[in-house]
Amino acid sequence: MMAGFMSYFGGRRDAKQSSRDAIVTLRQQLQMIEKKEDYLQKKIDEEMKKAKQNAVSNKPAATAALRRKKVSEQELEKLQNTRFQLEMQVNTLESASFNAETMAAMKKAAGALKDMHGKLTIDKVDQTMAEIQEQTQLANEVSEAISSSTYAGVDLDEDELKQELAELEQEELDSKLMQDHVPVHHPGGLSKVPETPQAIEDDEETQLKELQAALAMS
Repeated sequence: MMAGFMSYFGGRRDAKQSSRDAIVTLRQQLQMIEKKEDYLQKKIDEEMKKAKQNAVSNKPAATAALRRKKVSEQELEKLQNTRFQLEMQVNTLESASFNAETMAAMKKAAGALKDMHGKLTIDKVDQTMAEIQEQTQLANEVSEAISSSTYAGVDLDEDELKQELAELEQEELDSKLMQDHVPVHHPGGLSKVPETPQAIEDDEETQLKELQAALAMS
């Protein structure tokens, strides 16, 4: 009851609801004006029709019809001006209501951002980023130190390593050649026809080249 009493005497009201009520009232008034405009337009058309019908045979009647038409036209013009003013008010209220709702949404979003950031400042962000970069650099330096200390104190001769690798490669080739020329037992008392020294040498050279090519591709 107190709320109704305050509202009646101009107390504080909900601005959004007040705007909606005003828009509804204005639109209802616009509908009434449009109906009256239709009525006046029909009346103007009828008076114009009477004036044409009596223009020759009954000039006084035609003149009276034209007067009535003129009065209706003036009233119609006033209604149209009124309708234009009401439409402007509706547009203004709708625009104001939209702006108010937009501002309310933006204010709510700003409050949410403020809550998320809390006491966070740009100085604290810069400080945190600097600490992250410092720790990242430290981690990289530690990793590099660990990896470099793996061979610490060891004197490595790269040429010597290459020579040793070449010797191992040659041993592997020789071992494979020996395996390829192991005598094969022939069942049934058949013996393998002995090969000439030249044929054996040619065959070994061919197999050596094939094996080197295979190792190079692997």
